[in-house]
Amino acid sequence: MGALVLVSIGHVTRYTYATPALYSIHTLRLTPPSFEGQCVLSWRAEMPEIEKAVRFRDAFGNVSHLVSIPRPHSEIAIIARGTVETQDKAGFVRGLTEVAPGRLFRRETAKTAADDAIRELVAGLKAPDPIDRLHELMQTVGERVKYAVGATNAHTSAAEALKDGRGVCQDHAHVFISAARLMGMPARYVSGYFVTSGEFASEAQHAWAEVLIDGLGWLGFDPANQLCPTDRYVRLGCGLDAASAAPITGNRRGGVDEVLDVFVEVQQQSSAQQQ
Repeated sequence: MGALVLVSIGHVTRYTYATPALYSIHTLRLTPPSFEGQCVLSWRAEMPEIEKAVRFRDAFGNVSHLVSIPRPHSEIAIIARGTVETQDKAGFVRGLTEVAPGRLFRRETAKTAADDAIRELVAGLKAPDPIDRLHELMQTVGERVKYAVGATNAHTSAAEALKDGRGVCQDHAHVFISAARLMGMPARYVSGYFVTSGEFASEAQHAWAEVLIDGLGWLGFDPANQLCPTDRYVRLGCGLDAASAAPITGNRRGGVDEVLDVFVEVQQQSSAQQQ
C-alpha cells in the first residue's frame, strides 16, 4: 500500500470595511470530506456567530455552514484549520458522498462556456482512448495557458483565459472542464489545498478538475501542475465552476471599501508506510 501522509492546514480569510457593515450572511464550504485516500483527523472553523450556524449539504454534496452576523461590524476573520491524512489513489475519487447525478456536471456555465477556440482545442486532440485523451487535454491546457498570477480575476471565463494565454489554477480548471464537457464527459470544479514543497510550509489554496469516466468513476486532473491528484492534495469541495465551489460566499448590508486578505498555509507533517 502507498504511504499515508499527514497534512496540516491553516486557512485565514479576513474582511475589513472602511465603514461598518450593518448585517452580513456567509456560506462556508470549508469542511473537507473523508473518503478513500483522505481521512479528516481534526477540523475546526471559527468566525463570529458560527455557534449559531445552520449546517447543511449543498446541491453538490459539500458540507456547508450558513452564518449570519446581525450586528454592525468592521471586520470579519474566518479561520479554518485541521489535520488530514492522505494517500495516493492515482487521482481516483471513491467513497465520497455523492448528492448530484453525474449528468448535472455536463451543464455549461458562464465561466465554462465553450467558444470556437476551445472547440478547436478539443478537435486537435489525437489520443483515441478516453483517459489518454484527458491526459493529453491536461497537458495541452497547461501549455496553452501559462501560469501567471494577476493576469486574470475571479470573473475571467475559460474562453477569455485561453485567448489571453495566461492564468492561474482556476483558469486552467475552467478551460479543462469546458473542453471535457464538449467531449461529452461530466466534469466538475474542485477547490482544495496542495502541498507544494514537501516538509516546508507553503501558501497553497488550489483548484483542479474531476471527470466522470464510465465504469471507473471520478478521476482528478490538475492542468496547473500537469498531474492527477496525489497524496499532496486535500479535497475541499466541488461545483460546476469556481463560483459554486467557492470556500466562502456571502452578502452584506452596508460596509464600504471592502478589503480582503487570505492566507493559506499547508504543510506535510509526516508520512508512514501503511501496513
